[in-house]
Amino acid sequence: MYHTYLTLIVPVLLAFASTLVTIKFLMPLMFGSGTTAVDYNKPNKPLLPRGLGTALSFGFAIGIMSYIFGASFGLYPSTVPSQDLFAAVVSMLFISLVGFLDDIHVSKVAKKTTGMMDTSVGLKQWQKPVLTLIGAVPLIAINAGISIVNVPLVGHVAFGLFYPLILIPLAVIFAANAFNLLGGFNGISTASGVVVALGFLAYSILYGTTIGALLSGVMLASLIAFAFFDGYPASIIPGDSYTYAVGAGFVITMILGNMESFGVIVFMPWIIEFLLHLKGRFDVTDLGKLQKDGTMAPPYGRRIYSWTHIIMNLKRCREWEVTAYMAGITLIFVILGFGLKAFGVL
Repeated sequence: MYHTYLTLIVPVLLAFASTLVTIKFLMPLMFGSGTTAVDYNKPNKPLLPRGLGTALSFGFAIGIMSYIFGASFGLYPSTVPSQDLFAAVVSMLFISLVGFLDDIHVSKVAKKTTGMMDTSVGLKQWQKPVLTLIGAVPLIAINAGISIVNVPLVGHVAFGLFYPLILIPLAVIFAANAFNLLGGFNGISTASGVVVALGFLAYSILYGTTIGALLSGVMLASLIAFAFFDGYPASIIPGDSYTYAVGAGFVITMILGNMESFGVIVFMPWIIEFLLHLKGRFDVTDLGKLQKDGTMAPPYGRRIYSWTHIIMNLKRCREWEVTAYMAGITLIFVILGFGLKAFGVL
């Protein structure tokens, strides 16, 4: 099957280039329109353009569409159903639009949100899960995925209609919103996302799911393009249009790539992050308190409401170190997923 993966090179390159160009195009537009956010982890608190997640979704769409183009015009035989790819693209665009609505809701004066003063108001807490449901609609419409799932320690379970009608919507809502909880440091969501995408790509190649390799490869390319702007020191604030799209994109890859069990293990850091935020009733931040020596102190002392609080309690870190440690934690769960697969648990 390895020769079929050669057809992924062009979609991956186009996704990377499209994302890069679109970010450059959108940055002055977002800044000029007032769609901005403060980078609170810097001494001078710079104001940066926000809401660039649409660039990732656009790059993802271009990459996938180029693959469909090649198959439709007979440039290569495709074993991937076009309807699955179209559903993935539409789902990503839908979910990114919801995030964009969140990004553009800014105030002229700072208001208190998640325990701190900010001009970025965003959607109300109850609106986020309701609106992110729209991202699941294309997947429901095509009855995406395989309803027989290998549940760890249980075995294969046939979920039937419960899978497309209940599990898929819940998974999309949860993944989009949970991934959005961990993004207060330069590059933290991008670095962790790159690790996840690499894990999905390796899994797809090793266990032979072409659509999984295509989706994760295109997602990886778009994330790497984002790293040029989101890496420390960042020149943009990706925004909810980015975190929603990445979280949903990973769930789409799990479902269509038939790697739900592996995906749940890999996504465990965000499941834990969700539970930690739940303990704080979601009125908490993952940000740190900037110290005079440039290090970050945990905002709530010994009280833990995020992975970043754990990291900052264990070691006084600079911002880029928090991001690096979080990427390392994500990598541990990716390795755990492969280990469980090797021992036949998944």
